[in-house]
Amino acid sequence: MAFLDKLKAGLAKTKHAIFGQIDEVLKAFVKVDEDLLEELEELLIMSDVGVSATEEIMERLRDDVKSGRLKEKEQVIDALKEILEDMIGEGEELKLTSVPSVILVIGVNGAGKTTSIGKISNRLIQKGKKVVVAAADTFRAAAIDQLAVWCERSGAELVKQNEGSDPAAVVFDAIACAKRKQADVLIIDTAGRLHNKVNLMNELAKINRVIERELPESDRENLLVLDATTGQNAILQAKEFRHAANITGLVLNKLDGTAKGGIVISIKKELNIPVKFVGVGEKIDDMQEFDSKEFVQALFE
Repeated sequence: MAFLDKLKAGLAKTKHAIFGQIDEVLKAFVKVDEDLLEELEELLIMSDVGVSATEEIMERLRDDVKSGRLKEKEQVIDALKEILEDMIGEGEELKLTSVPSVILVIGVNGAGKTTSIGKISNRLIQKGKKVVVAAADTFRAAAIDQLAVWCERSGAELVKQNEGSDPAAVVFDAIACAKRKQADVLIIDTAGRLHNKVNLMNELAKINRVIERELPESDRENLLVLDATTGQNAILQAKEFRHAANITGLVLNKLDGTAKGGIVISIKKELNIPVKFVGVGEKIDDMQEFDSKEFVQALFE
């Protein structure tokens, strides 16, 4: 199945629950007027697009009406698609030109960090990259074991120590391995203890110091993994993690399990951080680089 088809299937709940209702709203009106726009506004807020993003969308739709660009109700869907694509913006590729480059993966436990690392590793390896993964979430033995399974599936090399080891020491060993093996990419897993933010920030700061000392010229990506099913709570998590790391991109997981796919638009509006990957399933190939046109298309078709 092509990824666009998977994306459409993954966003089916969002489409059915909210965006699919736009057609029903349009059928109830003869022309584009304020009553119609207010109905659309309510639907967008319900879809977890968020109040701020919804306000911008509605302002732009009203501007189109005033300027005469939007006259007929049949034009509403195309106008909405165009606005959403523009607001989300183009996807940004990972910047991984140095050898090795570093991807630091952060996020709360349960958001899908481990599976995301496995899937991203798989995509990079499919493109001919050599990948080393550092199991620096040493707080949970299960995290190390799960990561080992995903590395075996993807073909990435895992560097690990025992549960309770110093995460920065694991990163040091992994950097040495990446240099020795001439790996293209080093992916680092981290603990997701957001409830203990001071420890988390100290741990990430220590890991960063090791990376900066050992790989001062390497390209860096700091990816935050979010669970789409948590809706607006995902944005709160992102705001917290921004205090701990300079986030360069987001990985949005579990879009197939939620009717809150509109969170992508809200995230872009609230945080202005690009979504770089979206996940729509548990299989190793159920993640792909984010494409705004495909995403918006999947919401409406």
